[in-house]
Amino acid sequence: MKVIWNNQLVEREDVKIDMEDRGYQFADGLYEVIRVYNGVLFTAKQHIERLFTGAKKIDLILPFTREKLIKLLSELIEGNQIETGNIYLQVTRGVSSPRNHAYPETECTSTVFTASTTSVPRNLKMMNDGIKVITLPDMRWLHCDIKSISLLGNIMAKHEAHKKGKDEAILYRDNRVTECSTSNISIIKDNIIYTHPDGNLILPGITKSVLFKVARQAGITVKEETFTLKELKEADEVFASSTTMEAMPVIEIDGELVGGGNCGPVVKLLQSLYVTEIETECGIIS
Repeated sequence: MKVIWNNQLVEREDVKIDMEDRGYQFADGLYEVIRVYNGVLFTAKQHIERLFTGAKKIDLILPFTREKLIKLLSELIEGNQIETGNIYLQVTRGVSSPRNHAYPETECTSTVFTASTTSVPRNLKMMNDGIKVITLPDMRWLHCDIKSISLLGNIMAKHEAHKKGKDEAILYRDNRVTECSTSNISIIKDNIIYTHPDGNLILPGITKSVLFKVARQAGITVKEETFTLKELKEADEVFASSTTMEAMPVIEIDGELVGGGNCGPVVKLLQSLYVTEIETECGIIS
């Protein structure tokens, strides 16, 4: 399998990362996951813009332009002949020695960039059947808007859900729902969509933004307002959204059914509208 390593396409076994890379030592880096349909990157510009925004927030100098990155990722898709799948890309601040928490001087280090692909079909069964979730306190740091590779808080929440045989964990702070361990979360009440506003407490989701755009175009009201755990559990419909999930119905929360345990009509409409967006950018999908 071919991967990207420092702006070049190489075989995976040729990649060598120094043990003093700050990504390994400190989780000092960023990542993105971009979906591929019909061998075409979907919403690539939005994902890359979020990467550059995150880099600015942590004073990380990226080793490429936006245009160069898209070209590299497209070459990787072609090289691995990916039709439907994901691209994972990661950039760290690079090697600095001796170990020091402070950012190194620019001339003392250079970023390390990697990217890989995975063929992953759309999970149509799960999109129809929905997922079951638990709720947990949001114990993560206060810069969740930065898509950092430091994901231990998210991992612990996801693992807790899996220990209980569930698919995802919905997180909350002071009784206000923020997002899930690996996705954004929204509720529908009286045909109005509610979601936590973007800010430092959640990741500004690319998929979420696309879904809200098509929802508004379809005449559905979207309110970016916080909601409580009680409002979450009393919602008519609940859905998670992410690059890999698309619009995923939540049919059970903490053992209580949502909407009778079925994917509701608004989420079904959003799923259909989202597919139209994909096909506009990437061509007809099966």
